[in-house]
This record gives sequence, structure tokens and C-alpha cells, in this order.
Amino acid sequence: MKLLAKLNLLLFIVFGLGLVLIAVNARNFLLEGAKKTVVNQAELMAAGALATRDYTDEEISPILEKTPEYQNTFLPQTIPFYAATVTFNRLRKAFPEYAYKEATLNPTNLADRADDWQADIIEYFRNHPGAKEYTGERSGATGQTLYLAHPIAAAPGCLTCHSLPSVAPAALVKRYGNQNGFGWQPNEIVAAQIISVPMSVPIALANQGFRDLLISLSVIFFAAIAVIDVGMYLIVIRPLRAVSASADRISTGDIDQAALPVRGKDEIAEVTTSFNRMHTSLRKAMEMLNG
Repeated sequence: MKLLAKLNLLLFIVFGLGLVLIAVNARNFLLEGAKKTVVNQAELMAAGALATRDYTDEEISPILEKTPEYQNTFLPQTIPFYAATVTFNRLRKAFPEYAYKEATLNPTNLADRADDWQADIIEYFRNHPGAKEYTGERSGATGQTLYLAHPIAAAPGCLTCHSLPSVAPAALVKRYGNQNGFGWQPNEIVAAQIISVPMSVPIALANQGFRDLLISLSVIFFAAIAVIDVGMYLIVIRPLRAVSASADRISTGDIDQAALPVRGKDEIAEVTTSFNRMHTSLRKAMEMLNG
């Protein structure tokens, strides 16, 4: 096996081992980074939903409550929960993987009732009053899901509809009845804003990053191999071949050839210089014998 082939084999072995080590560590690192990216996106969406809820409560509801229709007809547009959910559902046209729910333990609209796992999140916020955010993963019928949750407390404006049926708007009681969604207490954690996304989303991001990383490393490796091979040929192999060819000619009796050129002061130059001295000494010895 020639010297260049041996060097390339060694480099391939080193690169292969390095690539395996990088793959083992980078895969988990990229997955965690992808999860953070998805969670950050969810946080932006949650902030947008919260802003919609506040805007509805502070700007829209006071105006609609003054309309004649409000006294006899329930207007869901006056409900911050409704406004946030509708806004997010429209946002899902651009981000269809994300799901939004303001899960409530005791909602007026039973469609907002918390599932068991969502109820556990609400209980977590109740048991940890200082917690402002909770993230986690869960297994469901559709696979693994990553979720982000924020607590929702009963604000003073909420109690207008959710304290007692007797003080709630008649149109609301007429539509939903007087059995659900009442008895809320001031500042009580009654719901959780939950944004969930399938784990397939961060996994796909991580896989794409992983593929890009491996491709980049492979391109860098082969480029490095090419540069090393060219350098090896110019600096080592070509000078050694010149020495070898000269030695072959001398061994067949051609001792009158010119000395090899010496370039630089590296080890190859030292070998060439030593060979030239040996060649000169041999030529002089042959001249003395023939003399």
C-alpha cells in the first residue's frame, strides 16, 4: 500500500470515529435546541393570545356591553377567552401543528372543560402559586406531544359572569344554564392557557439540523483530505520519488547525472542533501577506481 493510501486510510478511520462521537452528542443537543425553538414560538403565540384577551376585556367588551343586543343576546365577542381562542385558531392557518386551549376546571361552555392531564396542570399552578409557566411532554393517542402552559386567574372582570348565576348576564345564563361556570373566587387559578405541538415538529427540526451538520462535516472532511493529499504529494511524495528515481538510475550505472535540487530546510530537504552527498562520494570513488 502506497504512503498516500495509508495516510488516507488513517484519516478515514479518524474521521469515522470523530463523526460517530459527534453524532451521538449532537443528536441530543440539536433535539433540545429544537424543543427550545418550538417552545419560544409557542411563547410568542401565548403572548399574542394574552394580548388579545386583555384587549377584548379592556376595549371591546365595554363597548359591546352598551349595545341593546347585549341585554337580550349573548355576545361571545365580549368574552376574552373566546377572543383569544378565535384569534389563535386563525393563527393556526400559518402554524397548523400548534393547538390552543384555555382549559378550565369549571367552565360555562363545556367545550372548554379541562381534560385529565390539563386538570393536573391547573392543580400544579394552584399548588405552586409562584409558577408562571410549565412545560412538559405527554403521550397521547396521536403520539408524543410537547406543551407550554400558563396559569389563568379569575380577574375581577371574570366574576361578573362567573361568581353567581343571579348576577351573571341573563343572556349568558339563558344560553349555558346556571349549573356550570359559577362559583369562581377572586384571583383563584381557574384555568390554564395550554399550547401543544406534536413532538414530530421539534424532531423534524432536529433531524434537518443533524443532516445539515453531517453534510457540512463531510464536505469539510473531503476538502481537508484533498488539501492534505495535494500537500503530501508536493511536499513529500514528489521529492521522494525524485530521490528514488535517481537512486534507481545510479544503481544501474548512471552515476554522472546531475545533483537533485534542494528546496527549503525541512526533513525532505535534508534527505535530498544527504543523497546528493552520497551520490557525489560514490562518483568520486568510482572515478578513483577507474583512474
